[in-house]
Amino acid sequence: MPGQPKKKNMIIMGIDPGSTRIGYGLIKKNKGLELVSYGTIDIKRGKSEKIISEAASAIADIIKKYRPSLIGIEKIYFSKNVKTGIEVSQTRGALILEISRREIPIKELSPSEIKLAVTGYGLADKKSVAKMAAKILRIEALAGFDDASDALAVAITASQKQEWGA
Repeated sequence: MPGQPKKKNMIIMGIDPGSTRIGYGLIKKNKGLELVSYGTIDIKRGKSEKIISEAASAIADIIKKYRPSLIGIEKIYFSKNVKTGIEVSQTRGALILEISRREIPIKELSPSEIKLAVTGYGLADKKSVAKMAAKILRIEALAGFDDASDALAVAITASQKQEWGA
């Protein structure tokens, strides 16, 4: 059926959106989950339209390289800093547009939903999320910024939601 991800050997991408740093993580789902790649997209401060354009272009390049069948993206929770919340929301919207243009199914996931799926506790801290994501992917540890490990947690959760049909 068109628009439906394949269940075997699929690549799932997770995105942790930010205004100037975006985390991404890619996993392969076969019988289990396997790490493909992860990291951050760092964008220099500047005019908002330039930041948004660079973010969308970078995500498009990653999608082109890895060809994910499903993409999970973290929902924005209310930010105390309204300016930052607006910037992240604008970038997130541009990323969703890039994904939609390629007709890749999207799972939008809340932070508590992701934490619950990966750690079993919806209020888990970032260290616990990173530790459990590494354990699920059967690797020693995850290096780098929290944004990247959070993105892998998004991908892991998206893979579970896809499996459950949620």
